Amino acid sequence: MYSKILKPIFDYVIAAIGLVLISPLLLILIVILSIINRGKPFFYQLRTGKNGKLFRIIKLKTMNDNTDSYGNLLPALDRVTVIGNICRKYSLDEIPQLLNILKGDMSLIGPRPLLPEYVEYYNKFQNRRHEVMPGITGWAQINGRNAITWEQKFEYDVYYVDHLSFLLDLKIFWLTLYKVVKKSNINSSESVDMALFKGTNNTEE
Repeated sequence: MYSKILKPIFDYVIAAIGLVLISPLLLILIVILSIINRGKPFFYQLRTGKNGKLFRIIKLKTMNDNTDSYGNLLPALDRVTVIGNICRKYSLDEIPQLLNILKGDMSLIGPRPLLPEYVEYYNKFQNRRHEVMPGITGWAQINGRNAITWEQKFEYDVYYVDHLSFLLDLKIFWLTLYKVVKKSNINSSESVDMALFKGTNNTEE
């Protein structure tokens, strides 16, 4: 009952209230990032959601589009702006994902939605992370985030799928707030701070 009825209701209500409460800060960030990023305050990227459904994730744009003399984008970490770095430290770049929740693409809590290119590399066990709605934060995020290996991350994701409950979600929610305040293991961009996933030798199903 919780996962199918109450959780979606909680997600929608909390996301709507959260957007209203945080809208002044969000508007300020949008204006600043629009100036810094030449009118592009948002970052959109295709991600894999529940049951493998693709959707466009929305984040605040923390990197500029500077290129080298050959027109190639500079390395990602070299393009993180000062305000973008601040957004990452406090996970402020995640705020627009509240819109993804209102659209029905995401939940507040669940496995982080990853790049669709990774799907072909998952084994059956790892692919189980798509049995639930992806989240802004999750069990893997409070247990190391980008400081752990892909294999550990997927273990945590599937653990969440198998133990999804109101109490577990509540625990993840409060521990996420605690880590954001402490700035502990908070580095919001999986595509920048984590090596690309190219599969694992583990063939567990």
